[in-house]
Amino acid sequence: MTTTTDRQELFHAMLTRLPGELAFGEEDPGRILDRYYTPDIEHHNDGIPLDRERLIAHARPARKNVLAVRVEVREMLVAGDRAAARFTLAADMRKGATIVTEIFMFGRFAPDGRIRRLDSLTRTVPDA
Repeated sequence: MTTTTDRQELFHAMLTRLPGELAFGEEDPGRILDRYYTPDIEHHNDGIPLDRERLIAHARPARKNVLAVRVEVREMLVAGDRAAARFTLAADMRKGATIVTEIFMFGRFAPDGRIRRLDSLTRTVPDA
């Protein structure tokens, strides 16, 4: 069983480090995801279900198209086995554009401290 402090650290790392690890890491994306998520992860992003395999597939284009990624956590709360955050993710793309997305995320932890479910809503921030 993990403590609230452990969960806060893991959730913050998932928000801030995971995007860069997936976009720029040399390590297999599946291994990276397994540090943060359970194998049966259920992630619903804007209503679209993403399982582990779809999350891994999402990492491949990021590795080809993203030059830099920045995350700013604006609000984060962890209570028991639940977490919530509001943050922005900025991605500088190879073709010159910067895409800034505001993300509202709600999660549930498994007993081992990894994330087992995420629900997120996103919006592109205009003129970023």
